[in-house]
Amino acid sequence: MGRIIIKAYAKINLALDVVGKRADGYHEVEMIMQGINLYDLVELEKAGDELRLTCNVRELERTDNLAYKAAALLAKKYGIKPGLRINLQKNIPVEAGLGGGSTDAAAVILGINELYALNLTLDEMRESAALLGSDVPFCLLPLTALATGRGEKIKELPISPVMWLVLVKPPFGVSTGEAYNHLSRVSIISRPDLKAVIDAICNNRKDLIYQNIGNVLEYATYDLYPQLRVYVREIEALGARRVMMSGSGPTLITLHDSQDEARKLALSLIKPYWQVFVVRTTLQEDINGRRVLYE
Repeated sequence: MGRIIIKAYAKINLALDVVGKRADGYHEVEMIMQGINLYDLVELEKAGDELRLTCNVRELERTDNLAYKAAALLAKKYGIKPGLRINLQKNIPVEAGLGGGSTDAAAVILGINELYALNLTLDEMRESAALLGSDVPFCLLPLTALATGRGEKIKELPISPVMWLVLVKPPFGVSTGEAYNHLSRVSIISRPDLKAVIDAICNNRKDLIYQNIGNVLEYATYDLYPQLRVYVREIEALGARRVMMSGSGPTLITLHDSQDEARKLALSLIKPYWQVFVVRTTLQEDINGRRVLYE
């Protein structure tokens, strides 16, 4: 077998709290991570005599791309000979707080594990993934999970009840580091109740999920980009029950009980240069069907 294509699912944060600063410079976080069915396609093929990366977004064809770094890491760690082509078909917006780079790296790890018959366990793959980025370990199994440490310590939770979401990506990106570094300069008024969100997930109570979600990075990103507060008010005026930011932003999300409800809101959010997606939370069948091709 010499070629595989894998769906790399995006993620959102149903809850994100920053609880301290670590000695290694990272922030200590507590997050409830949730996969969504927006995905990139990651193709791996044994070809040539070197590691190559191509992408439909040309500026991502770099050796510091996390997908490239994931392949280089595994090649060195497991003695894999050069000769791999990676092709990324990007659908997840870049610098959007949706884990696009992280999930591509996770898909590369999954693909290499299969192509080269490494037979790595999920824990073994997560050990390598943690060296690449805080979100990469979760993206190996993007369902519902509690993430702690700097985000790399993953505890699987029951799969959340199906929720439909509208994602609104304004026409600019936000650096994760920039948002975290600015957090110390703003006041945090309220924090998400992670225990309440976990209890709501376990009891299939979407109403209580909506009530208790939150993201403290909003305070930093909204302070850096005040126009986001204006966008939130505009979306709320259209009837969204709750608008929050995913990750470090700037993507804003609204949660809905049905696809029709989400589509109705999305149609009201068409603006020049905005990217608007209607998505749902991931299910086990999404994970089971993420391998598009293996030959």
